[in-house]
Amino acid sequence: MGIQNGKLTGVEFQEARWIGPAITPDIVVLHDTASRLEEGNAASYLKDNDAKVSVHFVIERDGKVVQQVPVNHQANHAGRSEYHGRKWCNGFAIGIELVNPGRMRADGEDWARTWYGEAFSRSTHNIAEVATAEHGSGLWMPYTEAQLEALLGLLQKLFANVSTLRDITTHWYVSPGRKVDTNPLFPLDHIRSRILGRSDPAEEGLAEQEVLSAIDEMVITSTPGDTLNMRRWPSFNPNVVAQIPDETRLPVLSSVTVNGRNWIKVLYGGVTGWIVARYADPIITSETSF
Repeated sequence: MGIQNGKLTGVEFQEARWIGPAITPDIVVLHDTASRLEEGNAASYLKDNDAKVSVHFVIERDGKVVQQVPVNHQANHAGRSEYHGRKWCNGFAIGIELVNPGRMRADGEDWARTWYGEAFSRSTHNIAEVATAEHGSGLWMPYTEAQLEALLGLLQKLFANVSTLRDITTHWYVSPGRKVDTNPLFPLDHIRSRILGRSDPAEEGLAEQEVLSAIDEMVITSTPGDTLNMRRWPSFNPNVVAQIPDETRLPVLSSVTVNGRNWIKVLYGGVTGWIVARYADPIITSETSF
């Protein structure tokens, strides 16, 4: 799979109304659509609107990817922006939109309401209340596993075929104080480490990832009446790879603290992944003399 005339082969192309002059892409800027979630809703607007907005790629909630502007032409996605001293990122950036409702506000005990009026159950959609210096406070919907996998695949293809690309960033980073997308649940460090080969803070300082044979280096899960999610990386974004029954013994491979929460990497069913440490008790094997 490659790129022909700025179009990624194997990806549906829907030509946008607003396509700018030729550019040499240097970075990728990631966005949230802050739109309704129905497939095609955001893509239709970005394809043809009177606001002169456009983007190179849209990733739907189910992972479908559509392209609307050739990667060697300007799309109008970043607006007033700056990246490391270079202003107006549209002139050197590929824009990717992830379908997401954006910042929401509380509306009753279990509801989050969007700027356009739609309400979502906080418990059903795993909506989290998060505040950061970059985003302020709000309620935020996680990205789907399908979206994150599709994004990784798209970025891999772009960086393999566009030799001038060198970094991945977000709208809030290039337009601080003006934009808050992608939302604070987005695993930016992990995405960048997977694509750019740079250190992921969640992986820094980890021990050699091999199964430890000593029994005192094992834990037993403690989730009475429930299962424990094992995740691809130490994050609560949708990345569950297995559900582990209560009182399951697991060998520990390594540990890390991310945002004040302790995680351990374990082996289960031939697959490695991360679990929250407080749901696993150490197995004590030392003998006691009386």
